Amino acid sequence: MDTGMESEGRDVQAVSKWIIAITVMLPTLIEIIDTSVVNVSLDHIRGSLSAGIDEATWTITSYLVSNAIIIPMTGWFTRKFGRKSYLMFSVTLFTAASLMCGMAWNLQSLVFFRVLQGIGGGALQPLSQSILLETFPRRQHGMAMALFGAGIMFGPIAGPVLGGWITDNWTWHWIFFINVPIGIISIFMVYMFITDPSYVRQRGIGIDYMGILLLTVGVGSLQVVLDKGQRADWFASGYITALAAVAGVAIVLFLVNELVVEHPILNLRAFRDVTFSSGNLVMFFTFFNLFGSIVLLPIFVQKMMGYDATLAGMVLGPGALTTLVAMPIAGRLDTKVDRKALLTLGIITSAFAWHLMSRFNLYADFFTILRARAVLGFGLGFLFVPLTTMTMSHIRREDMGNATAIFNFLRNLGGGAGVAYVMTRLARGTQTHQALMVARLTPFGRNYQIAFGRMARVIGYSGAFGHALAGRAAAARLYAELSRQAAMLAYSGAFRQLSIFMIFILPLVFLMRKAMRGTPAENREHL
Repeated sequence: MDTGMESEGRDVQAVSKWIIAITVMLPTLIEIIDTSVVNVSLDHIRGSLSAGIDEATWTITSYLVSNAIIIPMTGWFTRKFGRKSYLMFSVTLFTAASLMCGMAWNLQSLVFFRVLQGIGGGALQPLSQSILLETFPRRQHGMAMALFGAGIMFGPIAGPVLGGWITDNWTWHWIFFINVPIGIISIFMVYMFITDPSYVRQRGIGIDYMGILLLTVGVGSLQVVLDKGQRADWFASGYITALAAVAGVAIVLFLVNELVVEHPILNLRAFRDVTFSSGNLVMFFTFFNLFGSIVLLPIFVQKMMGYDATLAGMVLGPGALTTLVAMPIAGRLDTKVDRKALLTLGIITSAFAWHLMSRFNLYADFFTILRARAVLGFGLGFLFVPLTTMTMSHIRREDMGNATAIFNFLRNLGGGAGVAYVMTRLARGTQTHQALMVARLTPFGRNYQIAFGRMARVIGYSGAFGHALAGRAAAARLYAELSRQAAMLAYSGAFRQLSIFMIFILPLVFLMRKAMRGTPAENREHL
């Protein structure tokens, strides 16, 4: 008997949901890795293409900007052109652009192809998340999001490690070439295993030209401000100020436009759901903290502790492993334990990990640093799974593409804002602590006298010239140590603020409604 349930069930392809999961996560993982894989290869790229370091950083910025612009448009493109067609286009463009990036003959061509790569890769995260949520029944959404979360958490950490190894052992060109065979396999798997449910593609959707223009200008300008602001001293720079003004005006006009047009690029009415709105705020600040810390920690261990790149990677690695361990556990518990309790546990554990980092000092050993990073990875594993399932639990299947586009856009925006914040906080904090400490440093202080005595014995001074030489050497030695101590206090302060920010988002958890776990009929239609 052909029931309504059976008819709807035909929208889900009659293949294993795990094959579909692998199909969408394979290109998504390499796309996420590509957001950070170039970072450690910049010096090689700069030398090879005869560019300055500031020019070379545009290979990162151009990708992030185009990526950020496309992500919020994904839901609209899916409704306009169909999910399978748009996914095929995105993977194909990403693969072709990766090939051309590896073949780039100068910096300008590399930046151009990185823009194309970002356009192709931007849709992969929201598309893969929406496909997983639609393919798996609600009772298995926790496990589906554990799989998705493992990719987006592991990618930013694996990228620099993989990029460094490839660059050192081959050449920087291969950080792009390695995407090509994986991309070709992904294209084939998308063609074979992904289908369009009847409710995804909507005929006759108008094109919101104004929305596309305003979103492109606003998000593109904002991303450049976040990426370049600290280096340009923020609003002391004319072009940063101008871009910030353009971003603010364009984003406000975009929000107004999206509320009045018939077929908006981004349906903002999804924010009427308190659970969806609260979940997006939690995700924004989680990735604000996460990206801030995974940028801050390697700089700390290399500049303050003297670690090389390999040891710095080893400090980050265990955090990725504990995340990979925690997420399947959280996925299993998602159907058995109150999701709010799991989410609260994840938030508190993550806040505690950043508190541990705030207690680092210049004598911290390797395992102390590694332990704090491992605790953070465990907390994030228990945070991401229940957060995603709760945030999306009240979204209709027809609106899932729009919802995941918003979710991933705010996640990426939070990461960019977090990096900008911690780097500014570190620079300003170091200056502040250094000024306060210098004010207390005089030739009559005990520390100065001790340093002077040591330098005098080393130099073996005699007479006025020797005394002056010892004084200069003592001052230089003290200033170097003072700078290290000031920087250490700034790192501690930055980690402490990340911990406090995490605690402050706890009240948002209690605004979220209890997530639906699915009816038996709803579960059967996905199987």
